[in-house]
Parts: sequence; structure tokens; C-alpha cells
Amino acid sequence: MHKLSTLMASVAFLTLAGLPARAEIKTQWVEYSHGAAKLKAYMVYDDKIQGKRPAVLVIHAREGMTPKTLQMAENWAKLGYVSFAADIFGYGQGVLPKTVEEMQAQTTIYTKDRALMQARTRAGFDALLANPMVDASRVALIGYCFGGAVGVEFAATGAPLAANVSIHGSFRDHAAGWAKNAKGRFLILHGANDEVYPLSEVDKVVQELRGANVAFQLEVYSGTGHGFSSPKGKDEERANSKSIATTAETLKEVFGI
Repeated sequence: MHKLSTLMASVAFLTLAGLPARAEIKTQWVEYSHGAAKLKAYMVYDDKIQGKRPAVLVIHAREGMTPKTLQMAENWAKLGYVSFAADIFGYGQGVLPKTVEEMQAQTTIYTKDRALMQARTRAGFDALLANPMVDASRVALIGYCFGGAVGVEFAATGAPLAANVSIHGSFRDHAAGWAKNAKGRFLILHGANDEVYPLSEVDKVVQELRGANVAFQLEVYSGTGHGFSSPKGKDEERANSKSIATTAETLKEVFGI
């Protein structure tokens, strides 16, 4: 049944995407750097689309640049956007955590140094904008887990994002007043039963957005814990499907296509 549900979710996403009949999805690795760090992003796009188009900056979860991250980048490209999975940990120089302990060690580097987190994200953002296909005025960030926290920190820099999407974001210890610099619309998609990053932490983000008069939307999914983009059970499968649909709708609204 799980395989059937996964297949149905995939079919639903493709239906939602409304793919052109002759779409040609292309993938490529993009090498770039941040200081001495060698980085490598995964870029996906439909080469049948002509001219500049909106783009999505995908920020990976604590697992890093895994096949799941690459698949997520491919899914957003099927909506007609340039999708760019940025390298935060240093995949370009061989950093790919294999255990939970290694994942925690990587995320700790950046959660303890928010300036480094912001600068590393900026390096990926700049590499994305350097591509001539990208309309720099229409870029959204989609962050998963660790990537959701990265989205908040990057927003604090005043980055010109059209939208900032968090999917089961790992919110914690963001500086007070960060939202005063935020641009674009926020979309927060979270599990009601997330015990690691509970709704009390999400509410701190929401209150910052409210205080700064930043447009936002919050969806909370019952019966759903952390990491529902890898669903466990029917409730999380529903949450995953709903989060994809809501994100796609939001991107269409902010991008105008």
C-alpha cells in the first residue's frame, strides 16, 4: 500500500505541475565556491522554455545533497522554473553526512555561526542568479528541515526573495527582529505533532513576521511529526501531498505563471 500511495502522490504532483507535452527536463551540476570552500549545486530546468524565467533556490535538509534532495529539485523544475539545490555543507569537496551524528555535526557548524549560514546561502543564491535563464526579480527559496531555518536566516539579510517556503523547518534561536529585513511572502508548512521543533517555536517565527508586517501563510497538519516530506503513515502522506500543492499554488501566485 505504501508503494501505491507513493505512486499516487507522484502522479498527483505531475498532474498539478501541468507539464508541457514536449517538456525536456535537463539536469546539471554547477560548481561554485564560498571563500576556500568548493561547492557543487544541482540545477534542473526545462530547456523547451525560452527566455528568462522564475527560479527556486532549494535548501537541503540535514542529510545534505542526497538523491532525495535532487529529486525535490527536479519536482520544482517540472513546474517550469529553474530549480537550484544549493550546497550548504560542502558537497563539492566531499561533505555528505552518512549518520545522524555526522548530520548533527554539520548543522551545528551553521546554527552556531549564523553569519556563516547566511553567507554560504548567499553564495548559492548568487550562483543561481548568474545563470542567464533566471529572472532575478522572481526567485523563491524552499527549505526543508535545516533548510527552513536557513530560509529565516537568509531572509534576515534582506535577500530579495519573492517567496520563502519552509517545509517542516527546524526553527530555533533566531535573533529578535530578524523579520524587519524580510522580503516577499512566507509560507510555513509544519506538522502539528512535531516534537523536535514544536509549534511553540513556529509561533516565535510567526510573531516576528506579524510584528514586521510581512505577509505569511501557515499550514499545520494534524497527526504529522517532523520530516513529513519522507512520510510515515497516511497522515504524513496527506501532509506531504498538501504541502506540495500549497507550495505550487503559492509559487504560481508570486511568480505570476
